[in-house]
Amino acid sequence: MFDVNAVRQDFPVLQQQVNGKPLVYLDNSATSQKPLPVIEAMDTYYREYNANVHRGIYSISEKASEAYEMARKKVGRFINARSWREVIFTRNTTEGINLVAYTWGQANLKAGDVILTSEMEHHANIIPWQQLAARTGATVKYVPVDERGYLDMAAFDHLLTARVKLVAITQMSNTLGTITPIGEMAQKAHAVGALVLLDGAQAVPHMPTDIQAFDCDFLAFSGHKMLAPTGIGVLWARKEILAEMPPFMTGGDMIKRVTFEDSDWNDLPWKFEAGTPAIAEAIGLGYAVDYLQALGMHNVRQHEMVLTTYALQRLHQVEGIRIYGPDEPTARGGAVAFTLGNIHPHDVAAVLDGEGIAVRAGHHCTMPLHTKLGLQATTRASFYIYNLPEEVDRLAEALDKTRELLG
Repeated sequence: MFDVNAVRQDFPVLQQQVNGKPLVYLDNSATSQKPLPVIEAMDTYYREYNANVHRGIYSISEKASEAYEMARKKVGRFINARSWREVIFTRNTTEGINLVAYTWGQANLKAGDVILTSEMEHHANIIPWQQLAARTGATVKYVPVDERGYLDMAAFDHLLTARVKLVAITQMSNTLGTITPIGEMAQKAHAVGALVLLDGAQAVPHMPTDIQAFDCDFLAFSGHKMLAPTGIGVLWARKEILAEMPPFMTGGDMIKRVTFEDSDWNDLPWKFEAGTPAIAEAIGLGYAVDYLQALGMHNVRQHEMVLTTYALQRLHQVEGIRIYGPDEPTARGGAVAFTLGNIHPHDVAAVLDGEGIAVRAGHHCTMPLHTKLGLQATTRASFYIYNLPEEVDRLAEALDKTRELLG
């Protein structure tokens, strides 16, 4: 695979102590840390060629435009898009999903239509569809999650009727870690005439992504979960679908011609990128892609499976712990949500912070899933390329201490 200790040297934030102990960062499902090549690339932009893109007929503007568009092409290759023109820069996954809801959804859905999603979705893949259904008269239905944390595929088959116009599904659950059978679901959805949107926020940073093999129609993901800065995300969609969609926002740069009476839209992808974009952030995303490709996404996935396998074994040794999601590491990503006896997850996280360990506690923007599980909250540890088995040991030892203190 790759040398994790060497990788860690590229991340300045990991070289510190928190509460007198070396930082163990285990909140990667929320956001990842940033390596020096990304930080330095953005710094170089601001120091050497800070200018607006697509507008200036002068050297540093042309350099900025070239770097911005090169980042788009890198992303296109990273997900195996058919064309870089299918790559739309957004702020994050949430904006990408909302873009689809407000453009394609508003234009194509009507009363009686069904949007099919699941019980384990992030709020970003529930609320936009609820709001779209309220505007159009469509209905949102949910594929159940079984007691092991898997999608109930028999229920999916039952719910997938000709009335379903969109299947909006997570590629990997941010709470359960469950990896969904994308290819099977896309094939079945297309057979009834439905389009498929993937929420790739948790999966794209952690495993190889091939949207041609997935055979989906939309894919949304965020840069900040894959070593890039905040404020930059991606919506990929089939070019023929994008061509028919109206723009999401209007203004500068997304137009070809404007008169006092009407306007003509720009070509793809700029039709969906109104105003000055997040230039430095896009450049940072391009360098993050370079970094991950140098490691190899198959290696990234293999490292996380090894780490998750060890974490499941080690954490099960902690008295009173209950882990949610699939038991098989091959069926899940590196997000491990758990409860520790009757101790509130917020209290667990507070004690862990005292030990220098950063985890997430709460509902993780999956309140409906927590309600189904009969929980108000869970604690979640989530891994990435710079995490080590020794950090899993520190987590387990700190949980034992938490139980002794609060149990």
